Amino acid sequence: MRRNLKKLFNLLYFQVLLAIGVGILVGHFFPTVGVQLKPLGDGFIKLIKMVIAPLIFCSIVLGIAGMEDVKKIGKVGIKSMVYFQVTTVVAMMLGVLVINGLRPGEGMHADPNTLDTTEVASYIEAGKHQGGFVDFLLDIIPENIFGALSSGNLLQVLFFAVLFGFGLSKIGLRAEPAIRVMQSFLDGLFVVIGMVMKVAPIGAMGAMGFTIGKYGIGALSSLGMLMLAFYVTCLLYIFLFAGGMLKYYGISIFKVLRFIKEELLVVLGTSSSESVLPNIMQKLERMGCSRSLVRLVVPSGYSFNLDGTAIYLTMAAIFLSQAVDMPMGLEEQLFLLIVLTVTSNGAAGVTGSGFIILVATLPVVGHIPVESVALIFGIDRFMSEARALTNLIGNTAATILVAKWENELDMEQLKAELG
Repeated sequence: MRRNLKKLFNLLYFQVLLAIGVGILVGHFFPTVGVQLKPLGDGFIKLIKMVIAPLIFCSIVLGIAGMEDVKKIGKVGIKSMVYFQVTTVVAMMLGVLVINGLRPGEGMHADPNTLDTTEVASYIEAGKHQGGFVDFLLDIIPENIFGALSSGNLLQVLFFAVLFGFGLSKIGLRAEPAIRVMQSFLDGLFVVIGMVMKVAPIGAMGAMGFTIGKYGIGALSSLGMLMLAFYVTCLLYIFLFAGGMLKYYGISIFKVLRFIKEELLVVLGTSSSESVLPNIMQKLERMGCSRSLVRLVVPSGYSFNLDGTAIYLTMAAIFLSQAVDMPMGLEEQLFLLIVLTVTSNGAAGVTGSGFIILVATLPVVGHIPVESVALIFGIDRFMSEARALTNLIGNTAATILVAKWENELDMEQLKAELG
C-alpha cells in the first residue's frame, strides 16, 4: 500500500492534479494569497518560453535535414498546411453553429459606453498594432534570426528554420558537422526541459491559485452560457472531428488522450500549450511517428493549427455582437471566418494571445465596439485553458494523421504504446 502511494505521488500527472486542487482551494478560501501566487505560474511559463524558440529552430532544421528526399519535405509541408487550414475552418464552423444555436449573448443589452475598460486597455492597445494581411506576411520575415530567437517570435523562427533546413539538405555530407552539433544542442535542451518539468506542479498551483483568487469561482457561473457553449464546441471538435479522423484509421482518440494525460494536466494548470511542446514531441515519437516528421509537423502546428483559438475567436466575436445588440448577419459571419483564417494563424499558444487577436479582429469585421471585450475579460482565463487543451489535442491528432498519410507511422508500435 505504502509502495503504491509512493509510486502514485511520483507520477507527474498526479502531482499536477494535486497542485491544481490546492491552487483552487487557496484561491477560493484565501483569495489574497491566491493572487500573490501569480509569480509561480508566470515563472514556470517563462522557464518554458526560454527554450521554446531554440527548440523549434533545431527541431525544424533537423526534421528537414533528416529527410533525404527534398520532394518529400515539400509534400509533408503542403499536406500539413492544407490539413491545418481545413481543420481550422471546420473548428470555426462548429463555433458558428453552436453560438448561433444557443445565442448566449441575447438579452444582455450591454452598453459598451458604460463598460469599465481599465483592465483591457493594454490588450486594446496591443490589438491596434496588429496589422493587415500584408503586414502579417511581411512580419514573418525576421530582420535577423538572433532577434527572432531572443523575442520568441515563433513564425519568424519557423520561417528561417525551414530555409536553413533546406540549405543543409542541399549541401549533403558537408552538413553533417552542423547537424551533429545541432543534435547535441537539442539533446541538451531536452535535459533542461526535463529539469523544468519537475516544477510544473508548482507552476500549475500558482496559475490556478491566481485565477480563482483574482476572479473567484463566481466567475465560472457569470457568463456561464458562453463558457458552456465554448466547452461543448471544443468537445465536439475533439471527439467528432479529430476523433472521427483517427477512428477512420483504427486509432482511438480516448487511448491517445490517456497516453498524453500528463501533458493535458500541465496544460490545464498553466493555460499554455507551449508548456508541453517538447514532451508531446517525444510522446508522438514513442507512438511510432517518425522523428523527422514530428520535428517538422508539430512546431508548424503550434503556429498554424490553433483550433481551440479559432473556436474561441469565432464564438467570442459573435457573442459580443449579440450582447451589444448589434448581431452579425450571414455575410458578416462569413467575412469573419475569412479574416480569422488569417489572424488566428500565428497566435502562439500562450495565455492572453487569443484575447489580443480578438481585439485586433473586431474592427476589421464590422461595427462591434472594441470596448465590448471588457464583457468577457473576467472569464477569458477560464476559457484559455480549454483553448490550450484543444490546440494540443488538435496538433497531436494532426501529426498522427500526417504520419499515417506519409507512411511514417509504425502502427504496431502505436497500438503497443496505446494499449
